[in-house]
Amino acid sequence: MSSLKTWVAGARPRTLPAAVSPVLVGTALIRRDHHGINYLNALLALLVSLLLQIAVNFANDYSDGIRGTDDVRVGPIRLVASGLATAAAVKRAAFTCFGAAGVFGLVLAARVSWWLVLVGAVSMIAAWTYTGGKHPYGYAGYGEISVFLFFGVVATVGSYLAQSHRITWQSLLVSIPVGALSCSLLAINNLRDLPKDALVGKKTLAVRLGDSRARKGLIALLLSAQISALIAAVITPWTLITLIFLPITIQIISGIKAGASGAQLIPMLGKVGKLQLFLSTALAIALLL
Repeated sequence: MSSLKTWVAGARPRTLPAAVSPVLVGTALIRRDHHGINYLNALLALLVSLLLQIAVNFANDYSDGIRGTDDVRVGPIRLVASGLATAAAVKRAAFTCFGAAGVFGLVLAARVSWWLVLVGAVSMIAAWTYTGGKHPYGYAGYGEISVFLFFGVVATVGSYLAQSHRITWQSLLVSIPVGALSCSLLAINNLRDLPKDALVGKKTLAVRLGDSRARKGLIALLLSAQISALIAAVITPWTLITLIFLPITIQIISGIKAGASGAQLIPMLGKVGKLQLFLSTALAIALLL
């Protein structure tokens, strides 16, 4: 039987900033609009986001594991491929998290709008079919688009909607840096796994672009996150404080340009996760100010 530590590692905690950041930013925007924060709705949105992130991590572990695409891989541990847990157990863990996210999502929908049920259902289908099902879109190079939409736009705007019951251009704007950094997490993973993915026929965007263009695309994502956070100065000039994290962005970009590959990209994955959390926190503080 797998230990708790093994399951925690299998949940890939370095990816969790992608779940926290959109809720943080979307909720902070409420105060900028001179409204009081509904902390219960914010907590429900955070729980749904975290549980969906963990669910998709387990779902990917399961689907890639049974396909054999994780048999030779660097990076975070894979429970199925490494034999640390059975495929059935990992699948149960994924659906348990999906189920818990669904329960909290229903409570949130009852408090805000039943349209959130449809949004949640589409999000879960997208999470499962990323690497699961007969035609996983993650194997065709569409993963980054999905991540930008669901862990950027949908999660940020949805967190704002849970508070305000409306969608604004400001909520769409602040979702861009969040989505771009979530995409960066996936892009750096796919760059790291590019050689192995190419061998097993997993045509991620990195595989389709090739190493050189995949690096340029990753750099573009990192820069677009920083630039879009600065453009949010049209909402409040306090967003200029996000410039203090530019050195971290430059450090990551330097490593990418220098040709870091394989295991060398693992520490950078952690740095991108921290950058997302730091930049989103700064953006949220700016909106609160």
